[in-house]
Amino acid sequence: MLIGFAAQLVDGALGMAFGQISSTLLIIMGVPPAAASAGVHTAETFTTAVSGISHIAHRNVDWRLFVRIVIPGVIGGVLGAYVLTQIKADDAKPFVLAYLTGLGLYLFYRGVMHRHTERQPRIVEPLGLAGGFLDAAGGGGWGAIVTTNLLVQGSNPRKTIGTVNTAEFFVTITISATFLATLTFIGNAEDRALLLKATAGLLIGGVLAAPFGASIAKRVNPDRLLTFVGALVTLTSGYGLYRLLG
Repeated sequence: MLIGFAAQLVDGALGMAFGQISSTLLIIMGVPPAAASAGVHTAETFTTAVSGISHIAHRNVDWRLFVRIVIPGVIGGVLGAYVLTQIKADDAKPFVLAYLTGLGLYLFYRGVMHRHTERQPRIVEPLGLAGGFLDAAGGGGWGAIVTTNLLVQGSNPRKTIGTVNTAEFFVTITISATFLATLTFIGNAEDRALLLKATAGLLIGGVLAAPFGASIAKRVNPDRLLTFVGALVTLTSGYGLYRLLG
């Protein structure tokens, strides 16, 4: 529950990290990767719903941008969930993590140097497709891929975080439905009990934290938000890369 609360507080405020933190925890606890991703997305179905409502209430959502990312995000999520239940999708992980680490450093630099110039992002739909696919196949990554790339293109930090969080609900519920339709193995009875217990804890903690993240995103200065996002992406992706290569 504490992990779920902390992960969702960060996710709601900065637009990413619930999946990465939660999936890593479940796998360390011994839950199989496909089942871990299914469990995290089940919990996220509820946490993203509360988070999305909170961001809408705080007027953190750009509806035009929302429409552009949510449809390709749903399509990518279905493809990623299907791939994960059929084959191993870990080969691309080092490259994705290295890419995200570089983006994180760049965003951190721009936030610290106050060099974020707002403009309308041009490349949006491919980000939604890639974000949905990697989120399902890797157990997390929607926010890391979509939020960071939109910010690099100059999108408003508060609106980007709110929009990506709100779209995540639709992506997550699609991924969860795909897992339920295609996942036939969730381990033995002990694995299933562990998954149920962990998922319930993440869900309760995440739902309790969801309303606070939107409020934080609304109140924090855009340059500071950008700095925090850059630091978070650099740390999480860099650590993931270190674990894979080390």
